[in-house]
Amino acid sequence: MTPFWVYFAARPLLWIVLTLAVFIFARWLHKRLGGLSVFHPVLISILVLVVLLSLTGTDYDTYFEGAQFIHFLLGPATVALAVPLCDYFDRLRQIWLPVLVASFCGVITAIISASGIAWLLGAGDKTILTLAPKSVTSPIAIGIVEKIGGYPSMAAGLVLMTGILGCVLAPFVFRLFRIEDDVARGFALGMSAHGIGTAYAFGLSAAAGAFGGLAMGIAGLLTSFLLPLLVSLFGF
Repeated sequence: MTPFWVYFAARPLLWIVLTLAVFIFARWLHKRLGGLSVFHPVLISILVLVVLLSLTGTDYDTYFEGAQFIHFLLGPATVALAVPLCDYFDRLRQIWLPVLVASFCGVITAIISASGIAWLLGAGDKTILTLAPKSVTSPIAIGIVEKIGGYPSMAAGLVLMTGILGCVLAPFVFRLFRIEDDVARGFALGMSAHGIGTAYAFGLSAAAGAFGGLAMGIAGLLTSFLLPLLVSLFGF
């Protein structure tokens, strides 16, 4: 068994195969456990992969050498989210103003709440800047953090945690405030939990997924323009 592992551990393809296998297992487990949000497939996959990497003594660079193929698909997958929205273009034309207002409020709230709490708890400037774009998708968040002077690797982890927490808490929030409209639920998930939230929204309905993708795109665009402006304004 040891020679077998040594041989395949040196092949980048190993980690993409294991990543896909772990995610398939996580989705199966999630369904078997009744679809509970606390057992989200992404969360389960992360825990299993962390254990695998720790047990095998594999560093992140070695893992990413194989998993980068999945990372590459993030860009096309994000752009492809615009396709389902075409089916709901008439609905979007009717509510474009509330969508824009909600997007602006959501982005400002995400930036100020995360940065403000970090500042109140005594975090350093770099940590505050890293937390600011935590509600946008990873590629955009990393690009923003690199520009404003935060920690890109830390930003990637925070974005992932934000997405998972958003999916875990969303069902409780929807029930608490009796939010039943799929467009509203999908938009909220995309705005607060970016790509992971959008994927979760597609599990609710096609409309929720479409507007989740819209919210994620608008959030990324607004954050890219507003955050550097706010950073320069407050003198970080």
